[in-house]
Parts: sequence; C-alpha cells; structure tokens
Amino acid sequence: MTITDAVETFLAMLAAERGAAANTLAAYRRDLEGAEEAIGDLVHADNAALASLGAAWSGLAPSSLARKCSALRQFYGFLVDEGWRKDDPSPALPRPRARRPLPRLLSHTEVEALFARAEDEAAGDKPDAVRMLALLELLYGSGLRATELVSLPLSAVPRDAPFLTVTGKGGQQRMVPVSSRARKALTRWLTLRSDAGKALFPSTSRQGHLTRIRLFQLLRALAARAGIDPEKVSPHVLRHAFATHLLEGGADLRVLQTLLGHADIATTQIYTHVDSARLVALVNARHPLSRQAS
Repeated sequence: MTITDAVETFLAMLAAERGAAANTLAAYRRDLEGAEEAIGDLVHADNAALASLGAAWSGLAPSSLARKCSALRQFYGFLVDEGWRKDDPSPALPRPRARRPLPRLLSHTEVEALFARAEDEAAGDKPDAVRMLALLELLYGSGLRATELVSLPLSAVPRDAPFLTVTGKGGQQRMVPVSSRARKALTRWLTLRSDAGKALFPSTSRQGHLTRIRLFQLLRALAARAGIDPEKVSPHVLRHAFATHLLEGGADLRVLQTLLGHADIATTQIYTHVDSARLVALVNARHPLSRQAS
C-alpha cells in the first residue's frame, strides 16, 4: 500500500461514509501531504517520526497544529481499521493546547435595534428592504449559515408547514423551523421578488443567487444605519446570537445541535461556555461584593 493509495482511499471513505464536503477533503489532503513532506512515508512512519512533527510545525498557530494532528489521527485510525497497520502511532503527535475562541455576540438590545431599523425600512414595501428583513429573520430566527441562506431554492419554502428544507455542510439536509415573523417576511418578499430563476434570493447583478459577500455587505450596512458598530455584525454573529439566546431561554443542547446542523455535539457545546461567560460577567457587574472589591 503506497501513501498515495492510502490517502486516496481514506479521502474516499470520508466522502462516502461521513459526507465530507469538498473543502474539507481538500484540507485533509493538504495536511497529509504536508506531513509526508516533513517525515516521509506516512503509512510506515513510527512514533519517533510523528513526534518530530512537533519541531517541524513549531511555527504554526495552535489551531492550525490542532487541525493537522486531527487529520493524522483520523488517518491512522483508518489504517488500523482497514488492517493496513497493526499499531497506531498517532499518540506520539504533538498535543497543542488550543482554546477555541468564543464567538462574538450581539446583545438582545442590539438585535432589537437591527430589527427595528429593518422593519422601518421595509414598511414601504421596497423590494430590497423587504428582502433584507427576510434575510435577517432567517439568520437570527432560524440560525442558518450564510451559505445555506443565500443558496436556498424557492422549493425550500413550504406552502403550509412551518419548516425550511436546508442543505448544510457535506450535503446533509435538515428541517429548520421558521417563526411566524419570518414566514410573514418571506411571504412579503415572494410577492415582490422578480421572477429570476430558482433561487429564493436571486442576485440582482448576475445570474444565480445572492452571494455570501453581498449578504455580509448588506448586513453591515444595515448595522451602520441602526447605530451599531458594523465590525460587530456578520451573518455568523447572528447565527451565534440565535444559538446563545435560545440556550439562555432554556433550549436543550441536543435540540440546538439539530437546529444548527452540527455533526458533533462538541461543536454545539461552545455555547455553554458563552452562556457561562455571560453569567460570570453578570455576577462581577451586579453582585454587591464586586463593588466592595473595587
């Protein structure tokens, strides 16, 4: 078994069994090829060779090192499962202590200001303003990723059921609930939308759907008009706000995982840290003893 055969078979498994997206597969390929350049044949590498990657990758950011080591651990687990190796040398890999940064957050007041501005601008049924309101409702009200939102086809909008059919990472589909507010905004948008293709949010400057970059620009422009620092606002920040505010309201973590389309509950658990950080800040700011300490 050559390294090329092993890597290709491993990537094929990720695509077939785990539904890994093209970008994910490309990243795994780069990481494995980079490791091979550093230590040679990965299929037959021993513990000492893998341990030497700590020095070879010493200049990498902790998050990059963690990603590369994760790719190698999964690769060697695959080799053992397939019977191509009897041992797993991956415990010798360097172990970065990378803390995942907490997501940026918007307060309830800031979210309310965004919606107040969007609703005020959409009052006159200007198509661009109504579209912005519908986009905002789905970002904060349903927690969609930017790519999921802009690529929604018209067929994703149900006639009578309060759900959207969303295609997420790795081509995985899930049903996302749509609030009554969002349904009203979507209904208004559909009556004003020009008949341009199959996209729910068609581009006004080219064929196809609205781009992620354009969505980002529209959202930041709305934030500026609402008196909010545009640097604080992005589609992903609104997705974080959706998750955090639901958790504050008592949502179950497993339910939140399903709504967000996370394959691993560990990804969703970051929101427990966000909520904990908020509670600590609240105690520090409001508890009587905190005033005595200052």
